[in-house]
Amino acid sequence: MNKEIIKLSKISKKFVGANKDINVLKNINLKINKGELISLSGPSGSGKSTLLHIIALLDQPTSGEVFFRKKSLTKSSDDEKDLARRKGISIIYQQNNLLNDFTALENVLIPLVNNGFSLEESTKKANKILSLVNLSRRINHFPSELSGGEQQRVAVARALITEPDLILADEPTGSLDRKTANEIFSLFLKLKSKNRAILYATHNRELSNRADYKLNILDGNITRKNE
Repeated sequence: MNKEIIKLSKISKKFVGANKDINVLKNINLKINKGELISLSGPSGSGKSTLLHIIALLDQPTSGEVFFRKKSLTKSSDDEKDLARRKGISIIYQQNNLLNDFTALENVLIPLVNNGFSLEESTKKANKILSLVNLSRRINHFPSELSGGEQQRVAVARALITEPDLILADEPTGSLDRKTANEIFSLFLKLKSKNRAILYATHNRELSNRADYKLNILDGNITRKNE
């Protein structure tokens, strides 16, 4: 069985400034396989979010190639990239981007409805996923009625609803207290046990150390440390 989800080959990213160009990523090579739990760290502004956006096919590298399931998508159309994301990649942000006028259940089922599933089937799957993140009793609550940790769990559920192979998380616990952060991380461990891959950017050294291996970005370069 093929375990490779994403491969980056010689990825570089340059931002052109008025006075100076900034090389955020330099010749990055990286492979992500199913069932891997990977942390990503580095100083603020080091390129962590840029790297996640390139992996998620939301940003175009200046040079290099991004392979999804061994197919290069770097020069593919926006529609092809969107299809790849819907089939296999989800992203979770620190600011969970929930829709305030929709309940927890509605926020979670929207990706399925947008993918052509019936409302009945989408609702059934959303209920199941919300149960997985221990929110069965909060499905009809609006984001404003949920705690920060509960909101983030809704965001995790929304990311899971399409059954992606890869979940990218950009500082998913950055605004949470230690107890709630550990609860979110426990969800990541559940996903790993189901052969999902998780790449999460974090400044939290404790959570970073619990990964299968750690990536660190500094001066545009990535180093890897096995745990």
